[in-house]
Amino acid sequence: MTADFSRRDFLKGSATAVLVSGGSLGAFYFGYEASLEKPVRVGVLGTGDEGSVLIGAINPDYIQVCAIADIRPYSIHRAFHGDWYSEAALKARPGLLAKYGWKTEEEARRHVRVYGDYRELLEAEKGRIEAVIIALPLHLHAPAAIQAMRLGYHVLTEKLMGQTVAQCKAMARVARETRKHLATGHQRHYNILYAEAVDAIRRGLLGDIHYIRAQWHRGNLPGNDSWQPPMPEEVKPDDPLAKTLRRQLANWREKLRTAPAKEVETWRKRVAQLEAQLADRVLRDTAAKFGYEDKVIRGPKGEVLWNRPAAEELIRWRLWDRTGAGLMAELGSHQLDAASIFIAAAHGGQKQYPIRVLAAAARPIFEADREVESHVLCVIDFPAPGYDPEDPIASQKRISVQYASINGNGFGGYGEIVFGTKGTLILEREQVKHLLLEGGGTAVAAGPAAGPVLDTQASGPQQMAVAGPGMMAEVSRGYREELEHWAWCIRRNPNLSDPDIQPRCHPKVALADAVIALVTNMAARQGRPITFRKEWFDPDSDETPEGVAPDPSLYA
Repeated sequence: MTADFSRRDFLKGSATAVLVSGGSLGAFYFGYEASLEKPVRVGVLGTGDEGSVLIGAINPDYIQVCAIADIRPYSIHRAFHGDWYSEAALKARPGLLAKYGWKTEEEARRHVRVYGDYRELLEAEKGRIEAVIIALPLHLHAPAAIQAMRLGYHVLTEKLMGQTVAQCKAMARVARETRKHLATGHQRHYNILYAEAVDAIRRGLLGDIHYIRAQWHRGNLPGNDSWQPPMPEEVKPDDPLAKTLRRQLANWREKLRTAPAKEVETWRKRVAQLEAQLADRVLRDTAAKFGYEDKVIRGPKGEVLWNRPAAEELIRWRLWDRTGAGLMAELGSHQLDAASIFIAAAHGGQKQYPIRVLAAAARPIFEADREVESHVLCVIDFPAPGYDPEDPIASQKRISVQYASINGNGFGGYGEIVFGTKGTLILEREQVKHLLLEGGGTAVAAGPAAGPVLDTQASGPQQMAVAGPGMMAEVSRGYREELEHWAWCIRRNPNLSDPDIQPRCHPKVALADAVIALVTNMAARQGRPITFRKEWFDPDSDETPEGVAPDPSLYA
């Protein structure tokens, strides 16, 4: 079976792949100019894992980083020097020196002012910078964004938009009142491969979309968990990982001493980075001053299961209910956002809100060293074209989205599979692997990388691969493009007078993503299905799933 692809269709040939991998198509695809006459002056609030990724994605033609804020010495070090722990880490987090061509941290600090508390930056930099990127722990997104907008800054905050729907609505209202751009970092809105997938769906290439399956599986296990990094011994001497950093430092210093000449610089930088990580020992005395809390987790008989100091809440913030929102906020929100994008395409570009969610969550792998679950599974129904809740027949016209995020086994990695009546689209690790059209003669797996495998032999007609593995070896994940477009919107529409010039993930879009993720958490923990209410998606409505009205004055 054959298909008529447009010149923009990434599924046809490798020429587009070359352009995409160079990151040169963002302006063309998403409708902004290829450069700005004057970069936007920006501060970065939070330079940890995600903050350093965003720094690494900055295009200096659009954004000039003038200030950073973080209370961890380790995060400040990585912001300047990058992450030398692996080649992949350095590629994602190259650091400010590499990004702007500065030779030393001393030189860089002549251009970039450094703060601890993000609130100090916001107050001190008024009039010098124009916008802020927020990559703080989730519970600080709303306070930081609202304060920033009230002080005159435009904002791009990492996902999730806020920790509660009430917070998200408060953020949206303040953005409108202050006439400041508020973007949220769901980068699939700027991933060219997803844009092309939307184009394929809208052109009917897959037929009628009726089912989407997505997953994010990780091999995290006790003692080897990316959300539970080792801490300096001084922070928590009895932590099972407490001695890890000291042992590693001794080992790396020996590697530096014996390294061949061509490797000396790499090992020098790794040792310096590890020393900076150990410098987080100061958090033992400072974390509580910045609002982080000690907590004792007890068992059913009052026995102590886990003694968590304030510094651990900061360093491992994704594990705790007060500072994070678990797998759905950190991982699932991305893929449910992608599903929403695909479903909107099936409706001619019209955003659709979900109908109902069924979910389950468990913690079979980890003990009481956290509060968030290690497994979340859900099924969410969205309207299909022709859906009518008042009609007994048309009310069954639904697109089901199945999502699973687990720890303890990384088989399949992460990706989405979109099922239509004419074909199937597989996106794996934000790279397209296959378009499969019904009626072919061969069943094809998803390629050599660990990823979704589609085996149709046992369940229906075999399919023909239109695009095979390896065609998209490396693509932009959309971070660069979302930052460029945000900066362009600030330059071209600084007062929000033109409704057509705004970030693609503007407050109403980001609010919808947050509602889906947070209500799924509620359904999983409460063990019951939840029907979505349209008022939850309306920034002007005081109704929220948690039953708390939005109140921007809380963040004065």
